[in-house]
Amino acid sequence: MIESIQIGAVATYSDSSEQLDGLAKFNFLYGSNGSGKTTITKVIADDGQFPTCSVTWKGGTKLQAMVYNRDFVAKNFSPSADIKGIFTLGEKNVDTINKIAAAKIELDTITKRIENLNIGLHGEDGTGGKQGELANLNEQFKNKCWAAYTKHKAKLVKAFDGYRNSKESFRDRVLQEQASNSSTLEPLAVLEKRAETIFGPTPNVEQPVQSIDTEKAVTHESDAILKKRVIGKEDVDIAAMINKLGNSDWVREGRTFYEANEAVCPFCQQSTTAAFAQSLNEYFNETFVADCKAIDDLATNYTTDSARLQQQIAAVLAIPSRFLDVEKLRAEKDLLDSKVTINIQRLALKKKEPSQILELESIGNVAVAINGLVDAANALIAAHNKMVANLAQERRELTAQVWKYLLDVELKTDLAEYDTARKGVSKAIADMTTKIGVATTEKGNKAAEIRALEKDTTSIQPTIDEINALLLSFGFRSFLLAKAGNGTCYKLIRQDGTDAKETLSEGEMSFITFLYFYHLLKGSESDTGTTADRIVVFDDPVSSLDSDILFIVGSLIKGLFRNVRNGTGHIKQVFVLTHNVYFHKEVTFNPKHRHYGQNDATFWIVRKAGLKSKIEQHSTNPIKTSYELLWGEVKKDDRTNLSIQNTLRRILENYFKILGGWDSDAICALFEGQEKLVCNSLFSWINDGSHSALDDMYASTDPSMVDSYLKVFRAIFEKTKHLEHYKMMMGDAYVETPALQQAT
Repeated sequence: MIESIQIGAVATYSDSSEQLDGLAKFNFLYGSNGSGKTTITKVIADDGQFPTCSVTWKGGTKLQAMVYNRDFVAKNFSPSADIKGIFTLGEKNVDTINKIAAAKIELDTITKRIENLNIGLHGEDGTGGKQGELANLNEQFKNKCWAAYTKHKAKLVKAFDGYRNSKESFRDRVLQEQASNSSTLEPLAVLEKRAETIFGPTPNVEQPVQSIDTEKAVTHESDAILKKRVIGKEDVDIAAMINKLGNSDWVREGRTFYEANEAVCPFCQQSTTAAFAQSLNEYFNETFVADCKAIDDLATNYTTDSARLQQQIAAVLAIPSRFLDVEKLRAEKDLLDSKVTINIQRLALKKKEPSQILELESIGNVAVAINGLVDAANALIAAHNKMVANLAQERRELTAQVWKYLLDVELKTDLAEYDTARKGVSKAIADMTTKIGVATTEKGNKAAEIRALEKDTTSIQPTIDEINALLLSFGFRSFLLAKAGNGTCYKLIRQDGTDAKETLSEGEMSFITFLYFYHLLKGSESDTGTTADRIVVFDDPVSSLDSDILFIVGSLIKGLFRNVRNGTGHIKQVFVLTHNVYFHKEVTFNPKHRHYGQNDATFWIVRKAGLKSKIEQHSTNPIKTSYELLWGEVKKDDRTNLSIQNTLRRILENYFKILGGWDSDAICALFEGQEKLVCNSLFSWINDGSHSALDDMYASTDPSMVDSYLKVFRAIFEKTKHLEHYKMMMGDAYVETPALQQAT
């Protein structure tokens, strides 16, 4: 059966859909002509023709929809078309009928199994079941994925390009990465640092740091002259004394004064002999001179090379690379400068006292540290330049590593839980889907078996006999139904055998049309399908019928209700739509319960507010009498201004003229001025007669004019002392006026 209907953007319905939810076995819709009832029946008949509308079937099982409306009449009773025969099961082949009945029970069991599986798969309302459970899992996991994105989007946002505007697409990318991402897992700090460059503005190629030559300055530290005591020749006669005193450097220094004093000792001021001068010259021989020169050269070269080294470092620090650890290099330079200063001082001492053995402060470790800093910076620069040269690949690699971090750190637990739950639910869905497929195949086979059995025992003659019997019993004796020449269609004939289809009155055509549809409900237009489950829709089946025939049609329809309520027959649900109050009251009357309750019936009113159709649901039958319906229009805030005058006129006519026998002139005499004119206009319509052309008269009325009519309408009941009736009929919509409140 149908659980709900959605109608929108079709005929007189607006784009905001109207809903019929919670439909029951019996569904009654009341509405005036042109309110939008027939559109509902067309959607039920074939919702595929209306893409903006939808029909939801219980358990997903769509039944045959048999709809009695204008389309049905035009299709089956057009002047140029034959009346299709209605095939029903005969009663002669009892064995075949019993087989059909047994097969139908099996078919119903299979159908019920499919419905239960569909409910388990999709839920009662189509949003639950295992599919709903899977949807909830996906929704929860989607939110967790989005939370991980939100956490890291500030610094790693470029890694998520293409997936930042949709939670669903981001979740799907996470699952895709889970299946294919084999990148290495990097710490978050590393990823964020690389992202600053790779995901930032396109970087430039960096120049490498100038290399620093420390080798020459370091080599001087191992010069042999530093370890050598530079003294004179030892076999000279004065050598013994110099060695004994250890004053070679003193003698060497004093020699310059001796030579300047023209061979006179600068200390004792005594003239020396030529032999003494020769001994001094022999003591400080060529070897001594060469060694002293080596010391001088070492001091000069060391000063030059160390100064060059310091200049190179200073140049690097003057324009430092962003990849260089400047602070460490500056600290190493300070250490180098201090050691160079000490070494220059020591070399100066060596020059002054060549016989001294000394050792320079080593700058080897400092040189190693400085070269290490430069090499490290150049390695980073080389990596950076390589990245710049291959930036697209670097971005792909970093993006993959960011997703890897999400997978293995942020979402590791959530992914494991989601995978486990999803596999369980997906397996259940797959099992249920398989079972539905198997059951659907079984259903098709069983339906084919029933169709084969029906072919052996169906006939159109029983319908001819039943309809003709009904026509006679209801007094229609001027025409009857007969089998056409082809044996599969009907024709309408007079008693003399002539064709009657073209000469039937509107009432006769309406009644025979209904009887044809009524019997079609028990059969099929072909020799198969007579036992198919179905829902039935009656759209104003009593148009153009006399009141006594109206009650006959109502009785036939209520007979169908009994079968539906008892679960016998093949009709599972009924819709009745009408604009006729008396037919509505007749067809909704339940002799056992007096009225239909919420459990087995729904009640709706279809009305047109302005130019748009609206559907209102009521918990109980809202239609009492046509007089109450007229008052219902007066009570509505969104009443139709176009026809409110006629509504007020009909109320006044029913209450004061027909029932009360009031003189309209006497009532109008109770008013003065503008209100008297309004009152006269209302009763002028009445005086023209309730069956005049004014029945269909509509005047263009603005809201202020409507307020005037409503004010005078109420005043009529006040001035005639019938305010209590007005209060009763208005109910909760009644509002005390200030004047009445003061009088009270």
